[in-house]
Amino acid sequence: MTATAPSAEQLEHSHGEFGTDRIGRFLFWVAVLFSLYQIATAAHIVNLPSQVLRAFHVGFLMLLVFPFIAQARDAKPLFKALAWLLALAGVAVALYQYIEYKPLLLRAGDPLTIDIVFGVIALVTVFAAAFVLMGPALPIISGAFLAYCLLGQYLPSPLNHRGYDFSQVIDHMAYGTEGIYGIPIYVSATYIFLFILFGSFLERAGMIKLFTDVSLGLVGHARGGAAKVSVISSGLMGTISGSGVANVVTTGQFTIPLMKRFGYRAAFAGGVESTASMGGQIMPPVMGAVAFIMAETLGIEYYEVVKAAIIPAVLYFISAFWMVHLEAGKYGLYGLPRAELPSAAAALKKGWFLILPLAVLVYLLFSGYTPLFAGTVGLSMTVLLILGGSVALGLPSQVLRFIFWIGLGIVAASFFRYGINMILVAAALLIVANVFMEGGRKTLIVCRDALAEGAKTALPVGVACAVVGIIIGTMTLTGVANTFGQFIVSVGQKSLFLSLILTMITCIILGMGIPTIPNYIITSSIAGPALLALGVPLIVSHMFVFYFGILADLTPPVALACFAAGPIAKESGLKISMEAIKVAAAGFVIPFMAVYTPALMLQDGGPLAEAIGYYPAVAYIVFKALLAIMLWGAAVIGFLRTRLAIWERLLAAVAAFTLVASLPITDELGFALAVLFLGLHWYRTRGVTEQKPANQ
Repeated sequence: MTATAPSAEQLEHSHGEFGTDRIGRFLFWVAVLFSLYQIATAAHIVNLPSQVLRAFHVGFLMLLVFPFIAQARDAKPLFKALAWLLALAGVAVALYQYIEYKPLLLRAGDPLTIDIVFGVIALVTVFAAAFVLMGPALPIISGAFLAYCLLGQYLPSPLNHRGYDFSQVIDHMAYGTEGIYGIPIYVSATYIFLFILFGSFLERAGMIKLFTDVSLGLVGHARGGAAKVSVISSGLMGTISGSGVANVVTTGQFTIPLMKRFGYRAAFAGGVESTASMGGQIMPPVMGAVAFIMAETLGIEYYEVVKAAIIPAVLYFISAFWMVHLEAGKYGLYGLPRAELPSAAAALKKGWFLILPLAVLVYLLFSGYTPLFAGTVGLSMTVLLILGGSVALGLPSQVLRFIFWIGLGIVAASFFRYGINMILVAAALLIVANVFMEGGRKTLIVCRDALAEGAKTALPVGVACAVVGIIIGTMTLTGVANTFGQFIVSVGQKSLFLSLILTMITCIILGMGIPTIPNYIITSSIAGPALLALGVPLIVSHMFVFYFGILADLTPPVALACFAAGPIAKESGLKISMEAIKVAAAGFVIPFMAVYTPALMLQDGGPLAEAIGYYPAVAYIVFKALLAIMLWGAAVIGFLRTRLAIWERLLAAVAAFTLVASLPITDELGFALAVLFLGLHWYRTRGVTEQKPANQ
């Protein structure tokens, strides 16, 4: 509860302990209860009105955040008392929303004095939670928007508005579904929390080890193998966690020391892990929390967002993979001896069952089921696998185990016909069986800890969703987004490229101080409609700001992912950030290419698709993007077959730049410069051969 900036670990809460004293144990069980509540509402075991559902979600967040931060920082008794006061105030707001639900609906727009009091308490607790979790940046930005609601009538035109009463602003922000309890908190209370739990259970079941072993077996022996393992394992972890900092502090514990051991500079090792981990937010099927908010905001199916993200996500990881390949070549860094590496096939053979929930999740998402349904099924399957695993090990023969797994599979499949009740009965029976099985109690502890860990990981996401609702509420109340949007449109009418640059800079500047979720919501609210007016497809414009919101977490001076990697790499977060920008450099061109040729995001439209057809346009733009990535990588790292001369790096950079736009003359020039660069480099380095160590 002090004013000092929180560490990356405190921000993310993806590791660390509740504490072993009485307060710590209490908070631990509150976190477990929070997760059980979320599961119960997602599975419709408990049915609440949407407003109450959101209010209870925020109430749980407030109850956990303040005492937990006070515990983590070992605050003085006065601050701990204040933390509990704020926590109980947050709970009181949730209970008030529940008790007064129907009366509040009847007097909507005409609040009583007590309504205003509880509304102010709601705003104070949400702002305070954001401050203690994330520092001052997001509360200051949201506070500026709130002040605009109250005082904007005194600003000069065109920034001014007609003016709103204090009671009207509080009513708009603290009640209904436009402010704190808007779309972001609804998504946090449903999809996001469920998928965080899904990832938490899979991690506890051994998914990190599976992904790491598979990555080591596939590329551990190759040039720069240690860094390539980081890229692949972090990308795979991103498919289930969707959280950049969580990836850094989980997979990074293994990959960063591994990279340092094999010769990578500490800053570069941290930069690789940070870049790869942040890519988890755009890696289907789970992606990051923003993807769910985007689907809800645009009113489209989640798989449409996944479809738009898939090619850019693959290109992002290809670019990171290419960068570490070039860095390894530049400094002569080779992989591990094959004899020391695990077998990818053996790892899959041993842990293949862990892939089942993920495979089912992908199938359901692409079959048109809602993310809430798909996440519930995925989580249910994961829980049954974990609980069933220890029961199966306790059976006396292989035949009985085989029969047991078939029966459990039939029970899991019955979800589609009979709903969640069959799963609940099966889970209850498995819990009872685990109590009496050898090793079963340890399995139950794993499940209990996964519930607590999931709730803890959800804290910064949920609080960010609550406080950013104030920004959305300001935009819906005052229409201020139109003013900024008109400015972007006016710039874009002269140059679309300048509008995109302006939007990118806005995303990166905002991202230096606030998480990806509020960054996306602010910039998409302002830039999304403006870019649409300039002819950019709506989902492409939203993916554009989403992409740069992610990259903002790699840019100094904040660069949260990089500072999370700092203690692991034993290097300055700022130095890691500079290396991360280098590794992600090729990725900066992908969103621009998608705007000019929407086929890169599998969207209709754009002059290229009209000229040569949709599928040829997809193939062409993917090839062009790969070529641009290759050129950017060579220019930034300064290596291809051997170290590049300055003039070669400049030539490669110019060739890559001209390939970004989709104008015929620039494409022709870009291809010509690429051929010239590759031809001259090959001629200069003819006869050069790569020297490999004998153990490869």
